[in-house]
Amino acid sequence: MYAQILGITYPWMVREVELRLKEGEVVVHLDLAPEYALTCPVCGRVAPGYDTRQRRWRHLDTCQYRTVLVADVPRVECKEHGVHQMAVSWSEPGSQFTALFEALAIDWMKEASLSAVCRLLGISWDMAAGIQERAVRRGLERREAVSPKRIGVDETSFHKRHEYVTVVSNQETGEVLHVADDRSQASLDDFYLGLSETQRAGIESVCMDMWAPYISSTQRYVPGAREKIAFDKFHVAKHLGDAVDRVRRCEHKELLDQGRDDLKGTRYLWLRKGENLSPQHWEDLNALRRRTLKTAEAWAVKEMVMSLWGYKTRGWARKAWKRCLQWAKLTGLAPVVSVAEMLERHLQGILNALVLRVTNGLAEGINSRIQWIKKMACGFRNRDRFRRAILFHLGGLDLYPASVKQS
Repeated sequence: MYAQILGITYPWMVREVELRLKEGEVVVHLDLAPEYALTCPVCGRVAPGYDTRQRRWRHLDTCQYRTVLVADVPRVECKEHGVHQMAVSWSEPGSQFTALFEALAIDWMKEASLSAVCRLLGISWDMAAGIQERAVRRGLERREAVSPKRIGVDETSFHKRHEYVTVVSNQETGEVLHVADDRSQASLDDFYLGLSETQRAGIESVCMDMWAPYISSTQRYVPGAREKIAFDKFHVAKHLGDAVDRVRRCEHKELLDQGRDDLKGTRYLWLRKGENLSPQHWEDLNALRRRTLKTAEAWAVKEMVMSLWGYKTRGWARKAWKRCLQWAKLTGLAPVVSVAEMLERHLQGILNALVLRVTNGLAEGINSRIQWIKKMACGFRNRDRFRRAILFHLGGLDLYPASVKQS
């Protein structure tokens, strides 16, 4: 029965099934057929035996009992490749679990945190991390050559203290393609260097924020980057919102010194999108605008700039943006002028986003999911494990062992 439910076939056979009630274990002892000719796992040629080593593998439970497979696995001595351990059909090299157990653990990891998986399956945290590492390595090895047309580049926080990783995603599929330490030019260079010249030439758009290292990397490796780099509205809105808030804070302090609290408790009123304001919010906002506040002027600039995303042709859009940014600079409000000058320097990329109709909204959604993964794990001890977790959940990889995949 155990030979059939475990899928044990020649040259292996089940010699004995031992029930250890006290330990809560079922131990299945396996033997290799004595007449079986050993072969090198690298080249497949017949090779003499070198020695045997007893191995144990955790399998799926039998009823409420933990099930363990035990076998003396031969090592062979190949003239060309040296000493190697014979491969077994029920597990992958280097794993202390059967393929079916790893598949179950992978299914659980997709639904719960590593800590919860460890508790439910009765394995250590390092064991669970090892299963996840092997799954991601398998998935990356199986991943076919990727030729993305539209990609998004964004950074996400790893720890506090401004520690980041760079995340590259495929905007057509929503899959994470690349995760690298830091947010330097080298972080993005690694992704482009992994593509062929043909693949890089096939990229139609690269949506990102206005971060100089990302821009430099894309200009270096992507042909025609000037017409492909796109700065989407979400990042532009963030910069404008920050400018409005800086004006508000400065003006609020000035008004308090005069004994006025006009701007008290109004922060989110100025930062919300106009279309998201309720009738009551509009009434409150209009009352503030009638007081000719500097914050109201900064808010008007923000709303005017954000209304320009409806243009579809480059020529008309360029004229409208230039007029609007010129008006923003004439306000004389330092935070607004600073953002207007920055947008003016990056106007080409903004126009590209308009014409190409691209947005980094998908990348922002991926960023939110990454932060959820980090929260579920209660943080990560190192960047390698953070990177693996991102690729495990968001990489669109084939994670399962080969024997499970083929069954």
